[in-house]
Amino acid sequence: MDSAHPSPDGPQPWTTLDRRHGDSLVLFRPRWDTLVHPRSHEPFERLVLEAPDWVNVVAVTSGGELVLVRQYRFGSATVTTEIPSGVVDPGEDHADTARRELREETGYTARRWTYLGHVDPNPAFLDNLCHQWLAEDAVLTDGQDLDPGEDIEVLTRSPEEVRDWVRDGRIDNALVLTALARVLDLRRGTS
Repeated sequence: MDSAHPSPDGPQPWTTLDRRHGDSLVLFRPRWDTLVHPRSHEPFERLVLEAPDWVNVVAVTSGGELVLVRQYRFGSATVTTEIPSGVVDPGEDHADTARRELREETGYTARRWTYLGHVDPNPAFLDNLCHQWLAEDAVLTDGQDLDPGEDIEVLTRSPEEVRDWVRDGRIDNALVLTALARVLDLRRGTS
């Protein structure tokens, strides 16, 4: 079959022949899968980074403001503005992680929680999900309880200001944008 004209059946799953793991990279564990291309039957080796699931929390205060966090991010070597987020610990339910991360990073807790769904952070080479939660009527009830490697500033902003920050690039983390887009209309030129 001509590769420029895909099969009418569409892409098919690839058969896994072998898997081997590399050493842990703290947040990730590399895995090399040897797979068979379903059309050409040629073997290919592909890298997969095994990772725990993540959570993002869109927290809205009882006054209608969004709870944001600012922190230094090692990958981009910049201080970013995001929403509370974190890694699901082994054996922990992502709903519990969302509640824990909101409280630990910001000191806020919320009475109403709604699951917004999940996204695949990058299915090309990651095997995890990012679960997105809406926390409504968030109230500052505690102090921050940060991990030793965290330095987080907490701020609250109106939905209009958050939209402006998205539009001008001050908020540009793709996973944060997908969570915010499930709660706010982020299109340019809209209010």
